[in-house]
Amino acid sequence: MIGDTPRIRSVAAVDPVTLSVKWRRGGTDRVDLAGWIATGGAILAPLRRPDAFGRPRVADFGTAVAWDDNDLRIDAVHLEAIAEEQRPFEAADAAEWQKAIKLSNNEAADLLGISPSTWLVYKSGARIPTAIAMLCRAARRDPIVLHAHYRPRKVGRPARKSA
Repeated sequence: MIGDTPRIRSVAAVDPVTLSVKWRRGGTDRVDLAGWIATGGAILAPLRRPDAFGRPRVADFGTAVAWDDNDLRIDAVHLEAIAEEQRPFEAADAAEWQKAIKLSNNEAADLLGISPSTWLVYKSGARIPTAIAMLCRAARRDPIVLHAHYRPRKVGRPARKSA
């Protein structure tokens, strides 16, 4: 929906690969574009020059950031998605993620490929590795990731084996 499209109020280069983006709906993000530039091939190669990257401007009524003669740009939707992915993922985020997708501690740990005790340590405030944060965000954003890898646990004790 057009109403949900993020709009950029202002933008400035912070260093040779990072932008400070002020959003019209409020808030500011520092967005590291090193990965975007590095994987953009010859098209984005000019942005590897600090003099080129250092002159961003808001374009298309706030729906993009542009450089150069308007040939180099990133739209606000993708810029916001990169910003969201780069935000810290902390204990409260982990607990909220688990609640939102309705997993037990054991199921969350199984999905993430870690022990339940490690998951509990993350939820109690330990630093959450980037790979775990990426997987949590991906599983919430794309239900197919969750469907492909989630294995529900049976509630209760295992049946007693008869001798």
